[in-house]
Amino acid sequence: MSIFSAIKHAIFGDKGPLGGQFSGHKDQPAAAPVQHANAAPARPVPQQPAAPTAQPTAAPQAQPQPVDVEAVLSARSGADRLDWRHSIVDLLKLLELDSSLAARKELAGELSVHAGADGSAEQNIALQKAVMRALAQNGGKVPAELQD
Repeated sequence: MSIFSAIKHAIFGDKGPLGGQFSGHKDQPAAAPVQHANAAPARPVPQQPAAPTAQPTAAPQAQPQPVDVEAVLSARSGADRLDWRHSIVDLLKLLELDSSLAARKELAGELSVHAGADGSAEQNIALQKAVMRALAQNGGKVPAELQD
């Protein structure tokens, strides 16, 4: 699982706000009925004129509500001791994910963050903002000040 996928999973849970699973598994289509080789062919049934019926209207699908990322993170144990709003290291620690330089370099590659030297304050700030923007693009509700 990519680092960003792990972040999304930690915040959004098994299903994201857009209804998709993050594990990469897609819903399997229903299997088609099997015709046995020895089965007799079905006889045609005489058709009678169909009585006009009202077509049922599909109920509008409820749109999944975006996950309030700030509320989810603020409610986590330890959020009051960590500066997760500004520090990518603290965000990863809050989510109980690897916050090592190697993990942050991998995350920077995933999100195409090329600011400052690896592990520098400049890169870490850019990475924090990129994570928040990516969460917003994936259906999270993220305040603008955390994205800019």
